[in-house]
Amino acid sequence: MPTVRLLSYNVRSLRDDDDAVARIIRASEPDVVCVQEAPRFLRWRAKNAALARRSGLVIVGGGRLAGANLILSSLAVDVVSTHNVLFTPDPRLHRRGTAIAVLALGGARFAVAGTHLDLFAEPRLRHVGELHAALDRYVPADVPAIIAGDINDVPGSASWQALAAHRADAWVAAGSGEGLTSNPKNPRRRIDAVFADERLPVISAEVIDTPDVVRASDHYPLLVEVGLS
Repeated sequence: MPTVRLLSYNVRSLRDDDDAVARIIRASEPDVVCVQEAPRFLRWRAKNAALARRSGLVIVGGGRLAGANLILSSLAVDVVSTHNVLFTPDPRLHRRGTAIAVLALGGARFAVAGTHLDLFAEPRLRHVGELHAALDRYVPADVPAIIAGDINDVPGSASWQALAAHRADAWVAAGSGEGLTSNPKNPRRRIDAVFADERLPVISAEVIDTPDVVRASDHYPLLVEVGLS
């Protein structure tokens, strides 16, 4: 069975130490990276391209057109299709969205959806429904999908339960310990997660904790390995 190494990482628009971000990604040796808070303002395309290049990866899709969610991959991954989706807006709140890609690795097709949900409960839960609708629209039923991102909420919440309704919380399936991801200077909450389709076995889940992490962003990156059926 082929496996995919997926890294989910909120990089805080590269406002901290972008060299450290690139080092963390390279050292994780991922097949796919779902980036939240990718650069989305001045020269955002060039900044995202530079991050991909320095991380030893290529851009699959996303960026500003997907609410600052970016998908990167290694050259071993084939891209079947990509879709940038913006969720319904709310006054005075950041525009949220998702970057969706149907991919193939080792002869197996799968999909990923990277997202960053809202700080407020009502739009956050509404956007989970819109995320599921987008997956139904763009991903064939026979292709298992993985959701990865900054949930801005904790396990047991309504949004978390909606995401985990038909997908396995990778940390519960294969992680060890509390899995706290926010923030590296004072870790107290698990708000970043990967949810794998029930058809895909979760092999491992690890919160990356190296000296670079504190310098790089206000989130720990989450690395998950999933089997592809």
